[in-house]
Amino acid sequence: MIKQILLPLIGVAVFIAAIGFLIQKSPQLFPGSDTPVQRSLSIGSKIISFEVAKTDAERAKGLSGRSSLPEDGGMLFVFDPQNVTPGFWMKETLIPLDIIWINDGHVVKIDKNIEPPKENTPDSKLKVYKPDTPIDYVLEVNAGYSDKNGVEVTDSVVLPTL
Repeated sequence: MIKQILLPLIGVAVFIAAIGFLIQKSPQLFPGSDTPVQRSLSIGSKIISFEVAKTDAERAKGLSGRSSLPEDGGMLFVFDPQNVTPGFWMKETLIPLDIIWINDGHVVKIDKNIEPPKENTPDSKLKVYKPDTPIDYVLEVNAGYSDKNGVEVTDSVVLPTL
């Protein structure tokens, strides 16, 4: 009788522990965890791995506090609804960036080699970067990436389903 009750309970406990271990070790398998999911997109013939920032909180944090980005990596800011004209600043950003503005599957503007602000720059003194036309996405990459890889306005951008 005790075996009939205890064995199933032990089996359930082991199963729950195994799922917890998987979530802890492989957060990319379980969206909503703190570890960003890596995806890739192409601009022209170049492939860029990126993290997604699509909630207000993720977009507000952006790359602030990061000390580096992979050479062919970046962060893609997703806007819903699309066709917006957001402003971007470099608050608490530690690395120089290129900002690539994307609309309807094409690069529409590139702000190149944007340096991080000096430490303790007040918010009111931070430069705000904006697109010239409405956009759907913004891709931030290491400064110089656009020039080094020949990324130009009008280049085609192929995005995965997000």
